[in-house]
Amino acid sequence: MNVTVESCKDYLAAYLIGEIDHHSSAVVRDKIDDAISFKQPKHLVLDFKNVTFMDSSGIGLVMGRYRLMQSYGGTLEIKNVTKQTKKIMELAGLGSIATIKEKNDENIK
Repeated sequence: MNVTVESCKDYLAAYLIGEIDHHSSAVVRDKIDDAISFKQPKHLVLDFKNVTFMDSSGIGLVMGRYRLMQSYGGTLEIKNVTKQTKKIMELAGLGSIATIKEKNDENIK
């Protein structure tokens, strides 16, 4: 699992690449958290376009970033997820804390 983080003003985007599992989520979490703490953005986007596998650690990753963004008064968006992943995220309650957009949604940047 790899993650690339980009920021512009009050916006931070984290592009996730590969598999999100118990072993990889800690490294990704730390990198995103460091960027959030340094930049203190108002909006965080987690881009799942290049995620090939995700277990329950991915849900935990999202929930933790939501809590951190909340502490800075920010918002969270999840984008480029598969239809199946979106269903899983919504069942886990992530739809109530973040905007979730599928890969084929028109409004994806």
